[in-house]
Amino acid sequence: MTRASLDKQPHEVASMFDDVAANYDLTNDVLSLGQDRVWRKAVAKAVHARPAEKILDLAAGTATSSQPFAATGAYVVPCDFSLGMLREGKRRHPWMPFTAGDATKLPFADEVFDAVTISFGLRNVHDTDRALRELYRVTKPGGRVVICEFSHPTWAPFRTVYTEYLMRALPPAARAVSSNPDAYVYLAESIRAWPDQPALAERLQGAGWSRVAWRNLTGGIVALHRGVRD
Repeated sequence: MTRASLDKQPHEVASMFDDVAANYDLTNDVLSLGQDRVWRKAVAKAVHARPAEKILDLAAGTATSSQPFAATGAYVVPCDFSLGMLREGKRRHPWMPFTAGDATKLPFADEVFDAVTISFGLRNVHDTDRALRELYRVTKPGGRVVICEFSHPTWAPFRTVYTEYLMRALPPAARAVSSNPDAYVYLAESIRAWPDQPALAERLQGAGWSRVAWRNLTGGIVALHRGVRD
C-alpha cells in the first residue's frame, strides 16, 4: 500500500510498519530535521504524567514516545498493531508491558487509564471516529486525551513550501535512509489528506470528549489536541 487514497486496511498498514520498524525512529529524526524530539517533549508536557498513573500510549511503535511518561513514575502501556514494531520495542525496552492492539477494538476494560495519548498514528487508523470513541471508553472520568498529529501549516506561503517538501523531497530522502521508502510516500500523502485542526477538534467532541482545545507546533506542521472525559 503506497497511496493514501486507498482504504486503510489494518493488515496492510501493520505490514507497512513491520517493514520499517528497525530504522523507524532514526528515519523520523532525519526526515523531520530533528523536530520529532521537540514534538515528543511537547506531548510529554501536555500529558503531564504523574507517579502511579496509568497511561495508554497508543500507536507507540517501539515505545520511544513512552519513555518520558515512564520516567515520571507512571505505569505506561505501549500499544500498537504492528508486531514488528512491538518486537523491536521489546528488544530495546524489555521491561515495558508492550501490548498488541487495534485502535478500533482496544483490548482493555472500560475506564482503566488516567490519560491516553497517540502520536502520529491516528491518521493511519481505518476508522478515526471509532478510535476516538475507544480512547474515550478506556479513560477514567476526569481523565485526559492528548493527540499529536501532523496537521496543516497556518501560514499559506509556508504551507506551499511544506507541501512541496512532503511530495518531492521526502520520498528521495526516505529512499536514502529507510528500508521501505514506499511507506513514506504513503505517509506523506496521508498527511496531506488529514483533516485540519478545527475539523479534528470537532471529531473529538463528537466522540464525547469535552474541553477540547489544540495548540500548533512548528507553524502548524503538527498540532496537539487535548480533551477531557467528564
